[in-house]
This record gives sequence, structure tokens and C-alpha cells, in this order.
Amino acid sequence: QVQLVESGGGLVQAGGSLTLSCAASGRSFSTYAMGWFRQAPGKEREFVAGLAWNGRSTDYADFVKGRFSISRDNAKNTVNLQMNSLKPEDTAVYYCAATVGVSSRYVATKRNEYPYWGQGTQVTVSS
Repeated sequence: QVQLVESGGGLVQAGGSLTLSCAASGRSFSTYAMGWFRQAPGKEREFVAGLAWNGRSTDYADFVKGRFSISRDNAKNTVNLQMNSLKPEDTAVYYCAATVGVSSRYVATKRNEYPYWGQGTQVTVSS
């Protein structure tokens, strides 16, 4: 089992940048595929970005491609989400999630693929 704690959220102007971090505790972090999701008020939680346990395979939602970048440091048990060119529509609570990596290329993109979740961190982008 793994416990996840997000940090790095806050208020930023449109066009700005933020880096979210997710600290994981528990065994075998390096064997978990990781992901970031977000949920805006009144909307469903949606996939943002994911990467395989070895960090070599990634996937992004179309609406963040070219703006966001996901990475991990297995030595530090962390996964980051670098967010650039932020837009007001990126405003949401961002969640870190983990699931057992079934292969070195496995990137989970669906909410129900992830059994482990953090509490979320608020990102607000002002226009």
C-alpha cells in the first residue's frame, strides 16, 4: 500500500506556471504507475497525466499536451507535475494517484485503474 500527499498548489495568473509535487510513502514506490487527475467544481474528476513505473512511458490529456509535464524521482519517492501556460480553465483540485505497474510501458489513464489517491491540492488560475 502507498500513501500520497500532494503539495504545490496555489493561486497563479493566467500564463503562469506551477509545479505540483506528490510525496509517496510505503513500500515499493518504484513499482507503481502514477497519475495526476483534476476535478473542477460541478465536474467529474478527469485524467491529466500519467507515467509508467520507470518514468519512460507517459500519457497526457489533450487539453494539457505541450503545457504540462509529468516526471518522477524514484529515489525520492516523488512525482511532479510541471504546469506551464496555465489557463483559468485549469482551475481545479489536483489529485495524485497510484496503481501497481503491470509492465514497464503501463500508463493508467482511467480513474478506476487507480486504487490509491491523495487528498488533493487546489490550483486557481486567475484571468
